[in-house]
Amino acid sequence: MKWRVILESDPETGDWAICCRELPGCTSAGETEEEALENIKEAIQLYLQPESTPLTIGRV
Repeated sequence: MKWRVILESDPETGDWAICCRELPGCTSAGETEEEALENIKEAIQLYLQPESTPLTIGRV
């Protein structure tokens, strides 16, 4: 599946910020454009990964 990402450079630091607006809160960054793209791939995979810890509902 392909996701649209937004990649922006910081003119002061030279770092790159990247986000996937279709997945709220799914963001990453990198020192280079290539690193940011690799990092967002991992972030998207983690975002879409099902929660492995079962939730316990009870009184607090």
